[in-house]
Amino acid sequence: MNADLAYALELADAADALTLPRFRVADLLVETKPDLTPVTDADRSVERMLRERVAEDRPGEGVLGEEEGDDGGAVRWIVDPIDGTRNFSRGIPVWATLIALERDGQIVCGVASAPALGCRWWAARGEGAFANGSPIGVSTVEHLSDASVSCTYARDLARLEPLVWHARGLGDFWQHVLVAEGALEAAVDAKLALWDYAAIEPIMIEAGGRVGEVGGQFVSTNGLLHDEVFAALSV
Repeated sequence: MNADLAYALELADAADALTLPRFRVADLLVETKPDLTPVTDADRSVERMLRERVAEDRPGEGVLGEEEGDDGGAVRWIVDPIDGTRNFSRGIPVWATLIALERDGQIVCGVASAPALGCRWWAARGEGAFANGSPIGVSTVEHLSDASVSCTYARDLARLEPLVWHARGLGDFWQHVLVAEGALEAAVDAKLALWDYAAIEPIMIEAGGRVGEVGGQFVSTNGLLHDEVFAALSV
C-alpha cells in the first residue's frame, strides 16, 4: 500500500473515532447553513481535526473541505466530514467520511468510511479497489433490462425504471460504492461538489467502472452500460 493511501486510512480511523460516538446522541447539535443544508457539531469537529492532522503531518499540503473551504495548492486533501448529514442527524446509519488526495489536479486515492455500517471502501490509482480489505469489482451486466440502478431524484427514476430490472433511490456515497461492489449497475446522483465525489472517483475507476456527468448530475456505472444510461438520461 502506498504511503498516501495508508495515511488516508489513518485519517479515516481518526474521523470514525469522532463520528461514531456522536451518532444517535441526544445532544447532537444540528444547524442550517446558508445554503439550507444541515451541519452538525460532528461535521465541524471532524473537519477541524483532519485539517490539524494534515497541517502537522503533511506540511505544505492543503485541505479542501465542505465546512471550512479551500487552502489551495498543488497537493490537497479533499474532505467531506460526513456525507449524508441528514441521515446522520436522524439516526440513519447510511453516512460516511470521504477523504481523497489530489496531486496536480488528479485524484490519486480515496477512502469512504461508514463506521455505523461497519464498512470502508478505498482505492489508489493502479492498486485496485477494496471493501474492508477484500478486492471489489463492478458487475458484468451488459443489458440495461437486466440492470439494477439507484437514482437520487424521482425524475431520473421515472426515466430509468421502465428500462431496467430494478430501480430504487438510495442516495449519497452509498449508491456509488454499491456500483463499485457490483450490487448495482448504475447510480445517478444530484449535482455534486468536489468533496462529494472525489473519494468515490478512484474507487469506481479501480473497480473497473466509469464516472461522468450528464445534465450536471454525477453518474457512476459498471462501464458496460455507461453509454446506455447516459442516453436514457439525456432524453
